[in-house]
Amino acid sequence: MAKTRYTFNTKSLTYEEHKLTFGQKLLKFLFFLIASLAFSVVIIFLTFTFFESPKERMLEREITQYKHQYEIMNDRLDQMQILMAELSDRDDNIYRVIFEAEPIPISVRQAGYGGVDRYARLEGYSNSELLIETSKKLDKIASQVYVQSKSFDEVYELAINKERMLASIPAIQPVSNTDLKRLSSFYGYRPDPIYKVRKFHAGVDFSAPQGTPVYAPGDGVVLKTNTSRRGYGNTIEIDHGYGYVTFYAHLKEIKVRRGQKVIRGEPIATVGNSGKSTAPHLHYEVRKNGNNPVNPIYYFFNDLTPEEFETVLERSKIPTQSLD
Repeated sequence: MAKTRYTFNTKSLTYEEHKLTFGQKLLKFLFFLIASLAFSVVIIFLTFTFFESPKERMLEREITQYKHQYEIMNDRLDQMQILMAELSDRDDNIYRVIFEAEPIPISVRQAGYGGVDRYARLEGYSNSELLIETSKKLDKIASQVYVQSKSFDEVYELAINKERMLASIPAIQPVSNTDLKRLSSFYGYRPDPIYKVRKFHAGVDFSAPQGTPVYAPGDGVVLKTNTSRRGYGNTIEIDHGYGYVTFYAHLKEIKVRRGQKVIRGEPIATVGNSGKSTAPHLHYEVRKNGNNPVNPIYYFFNDLTPEEFETVLERSKIPTQSLD
């Protein structure tokens, strides 16, 4: 209860109860209100500046935990990138080599995501750099996983067809040549027997008597046959698929027709001396990916032991004269 205040009246020489006017009461109330508001503002300012509320402390702990989890996620993404690099290396240098598929270009494996504004939505925060870096790593790995998945799908299809591919690749010598003495001229630049100039020899020559059987070195389809007294003489071309075509020249008898399917080891012709030839022999070529000749001796692996293959390689370095 408020105490009653008294004032001394000098005229009546008595104490009288002190009463405030309405204006004084209003002024006193306003002063009290302003002082209270000012004090409250100071308290709130000090509280929010130097002290944390329980909710702020909880949010701060959550933010710290989020940052820690992002750092852990980045470390795991780094490990995943290392793993993806190892998978890509195995894919290009082992799996795709086994199935004779071209490696995937680095530009395709490392292709990025989106444009310059892809990460604009993550800018403007106190931890924007961490968010953007994590997003970039995640997008890059997602792109690499997609490319690798497509590559494995392709390798899987190649594996399914591997048996058929192995049967089709020209992997044996086209004539019986157990003692290797019939290989008379090799792939590369050789002296021409007629024009006596150094000329590129796109195949190998097998010396053999006329009538010696010529065999298909792999499964395939006969592309064309031709009979002529000039150039390569009587010839056969066989398409083995998978980019391989074999060519046989200077034949005597042709035993197949255009469009006929042949299997490895099947007789297709006999050795002859037709066309521009200086002695009975078979001129044999292996072509890959179009009309590009490759060294046939690298496709005799079903016939030769490692020692015999080394012998053939050494003999191929000797500059012998071709027979056509």
